[in-house]
Formats: sequence, structure tokens, C-alpha cells
Amino acid sequence: MEKLKRQGQLDPDARGVGAFGEAALIERISGILPSTSPPEIILGVGDDCAVVKIDRERALVATGDILVEDVHFRFEHISAYELGRRAAAVNLSDIAAMGARPTVALVSCAMPDDFPVDRFDDIIRGIRDQLADNEAHVVGGNLARTPDGLTLDIFMLGEVRLKRMLTRSGAAAGDRILVTGHLGDSKGGLMILEKYKRSYPDRFEKLVRAHLQPAPRIEAGRLIAASGFATAMIDISDSLAIDLLHVCRASDVGAEIELERIPVGDELAEAAVFLGAESREMALYGGEDYQLLFTVKPDTPRAILADISRGSDTRITEIGTIIASGDGCRLVDTDGGRRPLEPDGWDHF
Repeated sequence: MEKLKRQGQLDPDARGVGAFGEAALIERISGILPSTSPPEIILGVGDDCAVVKIDRERALVATGDILVEDVHFRFEHISAYELGRRAAAVNLSDIAAMGARPTVALVSCAMPDDFPVDRFDDIIRGIRDQLADNEAHVVGGNLARTPDGLTLDIFMLGEVRLKRMLTRSGAAAGDRILVTGHLGDSKGGLMILEKYKRSYPDRFEKLVRAHLQPAPRIEAGRLIAASGFATAMIDISDSLAIDLLHVCRASDVGAEIELERIPVGDELAEAAVFLGAESREMALYGGEDYQLLFTVKPDTPRAILADISRGSDTRITEIGTIIASGDGCRLVDTDGGRRPLEPDGWDHF
């Protein structure tokens, strides 16, 4: 870094990417790319999926996710088959966040010469089975050699009706904030694996499964979008806190959520005591739950939410309210005190 200086000052562009963080790097990408796009590109950088218009009624949604050995997973924690399913699931979750239907995937895999071929086969089987559960298929991809470690990259396509598509940018003051499922289970499962590896107590099996084999909420996403009452949606990958802040930034609004209303399961509550952690803090900042966070209009009937819950076999919990942007994003503690919602959670850099 010392060789790039101007008038005794360090050139800011000589810093490594780790000095910026994921959000800042995405902003840099947006600044480098053309400021205008062809009319068929409805949505580009900055949401769960890019969206390209097919015709007057339909659009193509596209997303991609990379899993890197010893960064996103370790084989001492996860089997090759589980890794394949997980890699597909995290991409399917992005498709779910747009209210879309997954269709096809391209799979790219970079690995060293001595990577076991039976392990490679199991990864592909896992991807195949996870996609099959959601009526999607592998149609191609790429293979490459690396000096060390596995990198698995999936590019997923889906389809959505334009009038039903949801993005991060539609929330408005007064909207209600809801989430699917329980939150924090993945963080609890990761902490159990880090403590015990695969020899963990049986009572924590559900948490470990939540981390290793997340269930993308495809049907819930489609029903939420089809209801006509939802205004914005995102999947919870980085953390509830960070992903809510993404919605607020994209929609130019603020938010207020109540800590005690964040849904925490009994298994996580037990594990948190065992691990010396706080369950709702895990649910708020843990990430990798791959549940859906969405907002609905203030007058949304409870019956509509009940229908979505029944139709997708998914719990739905209201946790807060969208407020004006000038009021910021706040967390209401269990004692009623308010504090700023901190952007803690997963950042790739």
C-alpha cells in the first residue's frame, strides 16, 4: 500500500476490499456500471434478484450466491450432500423474496485436483434434490481447478408475474412488519456445531438442521405476493437487523420493532441458556435464517395473514411498524426503552 501515495497521502483506492465492506463495494459496482439500462431491465443491482421483463405480464428473476470452503462452511460441520442442498436453498430463498417461482440453475464448482469424487457427486445430488423439491432443475454451469479448497457458485433463474412482484423498495410509513418462522435457530445451530462439531446433544438437532438445511419459503413468498396487501419483502440472510435496514434504505423509511415480539422457538431459548447467550439477540443479529421479512398495508385483514400461514404451513409473526424516515430505525427493548437498531450481522468483508 505504501507504493501508491499522492502528495504524502495514501490513495484511498489503494486499500483492500476488506476496508470497505459489502454494502460499500456494491455501491462502487453501481458507480462503475452504466447509469441507464435498457427498458426491459426492470431491476438491477441492489435487491435480492435482478428482474428482466419477458413480456407485458411476466419477468425473469435472476440471482447468484457463492459458498467458499472455510469461509461459509467447513466439512467438519456439514456433509457434501447437505452442502449441495444448502447451496441451492440460499439461492431459492432469494427467489422466494421476490414472490417468484424458481425454474432453472447453473452450477459452477472450483476445486483442487485431489477433491474426492464421491464428495463431488454428493454435492450435485444435494443440489438436484433441493431443486427438485421446488420444481426447478440444473441446466448447466462450469468446472474449474483451484489450488486449495472448494468454491461452489449457483446462478438461479425464476419467473414472476409483474403485478405480483415484490421488492425491497415498496414499504411506506404505517405498514406493518412481519416475519415467517422462528428466528435465530441457524445461529444457535452454528454455535452448537462450533462447540461439539457433529457430536452434539440430540436435543439440539432442530437448531443444527436449521443451520445446515435451511428451508426456503417459496410457497410463503408466492402467497404473500399474491395477497395484494404486501408492500415489500426480503429474505433474512445477513440478519433481521441488517435486512430490515436494507428495506428501510431502499424504501426511504424508518422502522420500529419490538424485541419481545421477535419469534424465538423453545429449542433456541434452551440452547441460549446452555451457551450463555441471549436468544432474542441471536434472533436479531444471527443471520442465515432464510426466513422472509415483509411489510403489509396497515389495513391488511388478519384473515389474509392466516390464509398465507395455513397455505404455506409457515408461522407468521408481526414484529413492528414502518415509520417516517426522519425517525430512523429503532428497537424497543423489553422494558419499553428505545435504542437505534444497530446494523450487526453477517458481512462478507
